[in-house]
Amino acid sequence: MATLQLKSLSMHYSAKDKALSDVSLEVNAGEIVGLIGPSGAGKSTLIRCINRLNNPTGGQVLFKQQDLTNISGSRLRQARRKIAMIFQEYALIERLTVMENVLSGRLGYVSFMSSLLRKFPGKDVQQAYALLDRVGLLEHANKRVDALSGGQRQRVGIARALAQNPELLLIDEPTAALDPRTARQVMRLISEICAEQGLPAIINIHDVNLAKLFVQRIVGLQQGKVVFDGSPAQLNDDVLTLIYGEEDWQQSESNEEDTPEPQVTLLKASA
Repeated sequence: MATLQLKSLSMHYSAKDKALSDVSLEVNAGEIVGLIGPSGAGKSTLIRCINRLNNPTGGQVLFKQQDLTNISGSRLRQARRKIAMIFQEYALIERLTVMENVLSGRLGYVSFMSSLLRKFPGKDVQQAYALLDRVGLLEHANKRVDALSGGQRQRVGIARALAQNPELLLIDEPTAALDPRTARQVMRLISEICAEQGLPAIINIHDVNLAKLFVQRIVGLQQGKVVFDGSPAQLNDDVLTLIYGEEDWQQSESNEEDTPEPQVTLLKASA
């Protein structure tokens, strides 16, 4: 049985503004699905509808066979515990330490007073240390988040999401603000962790080449509709044109591969 099933999911802001229309797909345990498509295609809306940050106007979101579209209150909060989200802009509390931000992933499991005082069970603290070690940030545990680089902040976001002990990861453009090398490192880390834990993930990603490298399945959206669902190997020029529109895709790829390294001239300092 699939971990997540979307059945005819729709999100209409008005009769003319249809962010999503009749989207149906399934995500299985351990499967990493990349969402691609032009700006405004509905990628972020789709992710936000799954965990009900946006309320769909039609269809169903079945998570572990529970329909999330018809629950609210405590039942919705309990379901969200198992659906962790990693944001493009990190969504961290900058004035708090790395450790405190990771532990915030446990807020759904502790009392209001404990969360207010930032008091967590010892097992949660030990888990947070283990997660920071896994993402390569153990030595930064007590450093304020606003002292970290963009790549390090994204790793904190990954560790915080994993602290929820999720059964599904939703990831919204995790590499958009990162340089190419750091972007690869973050995507590699996500794919490795998902493989280790058998954790399914849906990643909204704007970089098609990164998607080809690190996801097992690609779903292409165009104007709120699924127009492609297949493996990275099937993402040929015709499919890219269907998703994004006309472009010389071979020439684009050739330019990316053949672009020479910029020449740097070092100037001797004046005496």
